[in-house]
Amino acid sequence: MCSIESVVGVKWATSNPMVLKRAIAAAPDHIIWVGGLAEVWAPSFYAVGARGFTSGLINVWPERSVAINRALEVGDFDQARALIETMHVFEDVRAAEQEGANVSGVKCALAMLGNDCGAARPPAAWPLGDDQQTTLKHFMIKNGLIS
Repeated sequence: MCSIESVVGVKWATSNPMVLKRAIAAAPDHIIWVGGLAEVWAPSFYAVGARGFTSGLINVWPERSVAINRALEVGDFDQARALIETMHVFEDVRAAEQEGANVSGVKCALAMLGNDCGAARPPAAWPLGDDQQTTLKHFMIKNGLIS
C-alpha cells in the first residue's frame, strides 16, 4: 500500500511497536506513520518513528492532547508520560466493556460539556453504566472540565 504514490500516511493501530518499526523501515521515506491507539501508546510509537496519534481525549480536553503531542515532538518523554498519567481514568472508561465504551466514553464526556452528539451506534456499549458515568464525571470535575 505504501508504494501507491498517493498514499502519504498510515494509521498504525496494532499494539506492537517493534512491528511498527519494521514497517517504517520497509516503507518509502515520505510515508508518515500515525499512532492509532491514542495518547497512551503514543510514546512507544514515537520511540520507533511514528509522529502524531489519534485521540478521543482531544474532543474533550484538547489542551492536554496538544501538550502531549508537543512533549513527544521535542523528545520529552518524561513530560509526555506525566501528562498521559493524568488521563488514565478517561482511557479506563473508554476501555470498559471490552473496548465497547471507546466511543461511548467520548460521547458521554461531550454531553457533560453540553455538546450532546447523540448515542453511540451499535455495537458500542450505550449508555455507559452508572459507575462509568460517575467515574467519568469525577474525572471531568477533577480536571476542571466541568464544575
